[in-house]
Amino acid sequence: MLSYDSPISVNGQKPPSAPVVMAAPRQSMPSAPRPAPRAPAPAPALSNGALTNGATSTRSSSSHATEHHIWLVTGPAGCGKSTVAKYLANSLHLPYIEGDEFHPQSNIDKMSAGIPLTDADRWDWLTALREASIRELDRGNNGAVLTCSALKRKYRDVIRVAPYFMPNLHLHFIYLDASEEMLLQRVMMRQNHYMGANMVHSQFDILEPPTADEVDVIRIDVSRPADVVMAESLDQVLKTMDRIQEASNNKK
Repeated sequence: MLSYDSPISVNGQKPPSAPVVMAAPRQSMPSAPRPAPRAPAPAPALSNGALTNGATSTRSSSSHATEHHIWLVTGPAGCGKSTVAKYLANSLHLPYIEGDEFHPQSNIDKMSAGIPLTDADRWDWLTALREASIRELDRGNNGAVLTCSALKRKYRDVIRVAPYFMPNLHLHFIYLDASEEMLLQRVMMRQNHYMGANMVHSQFDILEPPTADEVDVIRIDVSRPADVVMAESLDQVLKTMDRIQEASNNKK
């Protein structure tokens, strides 16, 4: 269980309101060799989580090898987190982590029964996701892409602890923005998923959209066609990596 009592400053962000349980300090990982360039994955559609072909990007992330990045694709149920994250992971040649798979069975049982999760239900889940992303760096990857609803700022702050002992690790949130009505329609069309349509409203009840001072957040409007969403997501990610790499080079 996590508590919030004393602040920690991480990457210039407003710190979490209390300490979180952290693994032992890690040394910064050396840059892993990049894979041979390959064509980016085609953009999948967002409808009902189904993957379909769409626009592709001609840009490559192979020039961003000296800095490490963790990308969290966030937002309420039905916004297309898994679809966007898989596309980015394929395009960037990074491992993909599906946040839903880290929920304990007790959380899945509650959501399946239409019972909203509490803060207490989420702490261990958030910590597990943070540690899973760090393990990908320990394995020699240059980063990871993962999904996490991260509905409240304090949930995002739990993950923000990840770069604390790794100065060349940069954490980013990609917030998929859509109206409750749109997401309700999408979730109602899903089949064989434990997150029912009635859970969408409960998520919006507690949703704290990222504010302007959360400078590690990229906001993407997902009410537009899938190919536009895919193109903008990847473009914003690559621009962010370019900017950070340039700043890193200027320090040398």
